[in-house]
Amino acid sequence: MSALPDRGAGRSAGEVADKLALLRAALAQTGAGAVRLRGTDWFAWATAGGDAAVLQGADCGVAEVLVTHDDAVVLTDAIEAERLRLEQVPPGFTFHIAPWAETELRETHVLGAARGGAVLSDRPRNGNGNGNAEQPLPASLRLRRMVLQPSEQDRYRALGAEASAAMTATLRAARPHWTELDLAAAGAQALWRRGIQPALVLAAGSRRLQAFRHPVPTRETLGARAMLVFCARRHGLVASLSRAVAFGALSVDERNAEADLLQVEATGLDAVRPGQSLAAVYHAFDAAYRHANRPEAIREHHQGGIAGYQAREIVASPSTATGIETGMAFAFNPSFAGMKVEDTFLLGAHGLENLTLDPDWPATTIQGRARPVWLEVADHE
Repeated sequence: MSALPDRGAGRSAGEVADKLALLRAALAQTGAGAVRLRGTDWFAWATAGGDAAVLQGADCGVAEVLVTHDDAVVLTDAIEAERLRLEQVPPGFTFHIAPWAETELRETHVLGAARGGAVLSDRPRNGNGNGNAEQPLPASLRLRRMVLQPSEQDRYRALGAEASAAMTATLRAARPHWTELDLAAAGAQALWRRGIQPALVLAAGSRRLQAFRHPVPTRETLGARAMLVFCARRHGLVASLSRAVAFGALSVDERNAEADLLQVEATGLDAVRPGQSLAAVYHAFDAAYRHANRPEAIREHHQGGIAGYQAREIVASPSTATGIETGMAFAFNPSFAGMKVEDTFLLGAHGLENLTLDPDWPATTIQGRARPVWLEVADHE
């Protein structure tokens, strides 16, 4: 008999219990009757890595989580229930299963479960036909989501290692005559082969790398330079990383720009400390760009921020007051025109741990950290 898919792999009953306790604390704090989690991100968080997505680009999946003071229920339809039960949802949840054509049964169940109390939601809706508007989740719960538990951190480490291996394999195979679409397709395939969803794959060749910070791939040929960007998702967590390949040696100007960019990044990373605000990290990047004589660069692209169940849970800005805590993950992406550096880090007791640096990728050491550099290969043309 073949084994079932990885239901609960690397996931613990303790994690689910802790998540439910946080949700019930939000109920107690607000006096609400139920918490309704619609988004695929919150579904993954609450179920310790369960996946409710079918249409990958959809914000909400084929199931929801409903938590009351005394129950935790997966709301879904008869099409999805058995698959979710066998493959995605760990113990600790009951199921409410409705026929796919009778969606009103779900709404009736939610109202009954809330027992007249308010319904909190990650994607609140104005009404459900009965005039009952949902309320947003409290900010304190959103903050708790960003502090990852040890089991979540372990899943993130495994994801980061495999995503970075997929990146290395793709760019080592790339050729200058490939199109950007060829490169993106190879990257997506490398991720899928490792059981990772390509939430985002960007690819740019020589010309578009200089022109755009978000190069959605086209049929244009790569040429002498190429960059590949992943937002790689598994068990709901997203690991972000960017790498570049040069077909032929880098110029002196390119090497100098790369050195400057890595110093900018190092200044920002040094500011990631418990008790600091995310705004302080932004201002560190701003000062570093000015020191590099590129003061406009910070306005040409965002610098990243806290990562986790979104590629960016919160983007750093001059006024982002969110405090940094041990257990948070971060993905920053400082850039100049034509180059970017990006990895996903976890803040632990001993500082930042890089989750996405493949040991087979060329690197240099900047302020005690191994940082990726251009992969330089012989021109295959």
